[in-house]
Amino acid sequence: MLNPNEFFMDNDKFELLSQIKYPTDLRKLSIQQLPKLCDELRRDIIEEVSVNPGHFASSLGVVELTVALHYVFDTPEDRIVWDVGHQAYGHKILTGRREQFCTNRKLDGIRPFPTPLESEYDTFTCGHASNSISAALGMAVAAKKTGHSHRHVVAVIGDGAMSGGLAYEGLNNVSSTPNDLLIVLNDNDMSIDHAVGGMEQYLLNLDTNETYNRIRYKASRWLHSKGYLNDNRRKGIIRLNNAIKSAISHQQNVFEGMNVRYFGPFDGHNVIEVVRLLRQLKDMKGPKLLHLHTTKGKGYEPAEKAATIWHAPGKFCPETGERIVSDESNEPPKFQDVFGNTLLELAEMNPNIVGVTPAMPSGCSMNIMMKAMPDRVFDVGIAEGHSVTFSGGMAKDGLLPFCNIYSTFSQRAYDNIIHDLAILNLPVVLCLDRGGLVGEDGSTHHGAFDMAALRPIPNLTIASPMDEHELRRLMYTAQLPDKGTFVIRYPRGRGVLVDWCCPLEEVEVGTGRKLHDGENIAIVSIGPIGNNVVDAIKESGLNVAHYDLRFLKPLDHNLLDEVGKKFEKIITIEDGVHDGGMGSAVLEWMDDHGYKPQIIRLGLPTDKFVEHGSVAQLQHICGIDKEEIIHTIENLMRQ
Repeated sequence: MLNPNEFFMDNDKFELLSQIKYPTDLRKLSIQQLPKLCDELRRDIIEEVSVNPGHFASSLGVVELTVALHYVFDTPEDRIVWDVGHQAYGHKILTGRREQFCTNRKLDGIRPFPTPLESEYDTFTCGHASNSISAALGMAVAAKKTGHSHRHVVAVIGDGAMSGGLAYEGLNNVSSTPNDLLIVLNDNDMSIDHAVGGMEQYLLNLDTNETYNRIRYKASRWLHSKGYLNDNRRKGIIRLNNAIKSAISHQQNVFEGMNVRYFGPFDGHNVIEVVRLLRQLKDMKGPKLLHLHTTKGKGYEPAEKAATIWHAPGKFCPETGERIVSDESNEPPKFQDVFGNTLLELAEMNPNIVGVTPAMPSGCSMNIMMKAMPDRVFDVGIAEGHSVTFSGGMAKDGLLPFCNIYSTFSQRAYDNIIHDLAILNLPVVLCLDRGGLVGEDGSTHHGAFDMAALRPIPNLTIASPMDEHELRRLMYTAQLPDKGTFVIRYPRGRGVLVDWCCPLEEVEVGTGRKLHDGENIAIVSIGPIGNNVVDAIKESGLNVAHYDLRFLKPLDHNLLDEVGKKFEKIITIEDGVHDGGMGSAVLEWMDDHGYKPQIIRLGLPTDKFVEHGSVAQLQHICGIDKEEIIHTIENLMRQ
């Protein structure tokens, strides 16, 4: 293990890594050189991420696996499908991007997660978890049908992703579709926080004898070479073998119960052993799963001791392990912390309130209530659809769930929101954290589509607070009787009010507010992006009106009627796609009620994904920062 105090900065530490640009260079090394290469790769990740923050502990945990995969398999012809792309920094460095890795997550730099748009070594999009098995199975089937029958396909899943339902849908299909897929399970007992659920406990307890697996593999190869082991006989022998093994060990292997050969668990940090295993499994017919135990943050002592904190630690000193944290005493709080503290406050008042999070108790600050009331908070794992339906079930029989999901991940629960909440108008408060632009995590993580996607659904109340006080008041309002399914959307990062705690008061549903009076032009905003409008008006001194719509659904008819009667020019501003979102709602309302103002809609582009960069940079590119708002107002005034 690398102790921070032993971190050295000598120029010889990358003796092997400096020779490797692509995996073809890696394969020129002897197997005995691989442990040293792994040490160098780990040090390179530590050095780079310490000054250019990103996802850290997960990539350290798969260094040996990454090296072994590219050493054994003929990538990019062979396909490695990564799950949860924050594991893939080592993969990027070994596949032609070491010199560019310093630009990771920066505007116009390399992307935060693997994508075929960037490299042929990145076989699939992997910003959201649990899709690797399904995608890899598709590639394995395609290889057989397109003349690439010798292509190997490997799915790398783990870091909590096995709790996602899509992984089991994929496994179910793997068991019934002819394929030679290899699934590598990176089992580190973690997602961002500690992984939870029966499957995670099952994986911790699962044990299969290594000698037994080696003998069974050799026997199967001998039988196959003699012609005794055709496909039907092989499946029958596997089923008999599994039954005998389960009876002897008093343990049912869920993977082999699905006709997926299981091997493991093995030490995922013994790179020579992992290479040996991959070579053995490489040409084995039929689906198989290699189970590797790894440690998140492996090789860097602070990350091993506090993997949750070091999942994405920000800047830090590699020599001491000290995180570089700015003084936040005079800073406004993060929206997520206002949510977490307010939720606990409400739960102390209302005994029916419970909290639900899909594997993000720290990320959404529900850990505050979890610590105070552990029996009233449920971390359901990476399972957004389940989190919504589970909340609906509790709401149906008398509880009041606050279900907190990152906006981008709520896309995976769209049907559940409609079918399992909205139709019955169940009292669930759906809190969409990270609404709008999230910055360096890029296109897979921006909360761009939530308002446009949810707006057509009956029975939903949809609100977005402009500041911390509004968030507290909306949360209080949402838990009052007869409010039905209530969506509250707020962004990543800090608010604007240092003095964020305010009395909890009801907000009348469907009402906005006028923040600034003016002539000629009205600006209608929703959510925290309205603060950019406030700053633009203050700095420019322009005589324009500003309305905070606050509710996307139901709309404030009185407010819009006032705007329609008084103004011939309207600008709408939102931190979401402008087609189908709030701007579209205002445009439709004006037309439906006979008003014909000129309307300029500002927001995120609808037909183009926004890439990565700082929030300030991306707001400028999308035309919704202070400067671009002033520019839009001035242009409209000249027309």
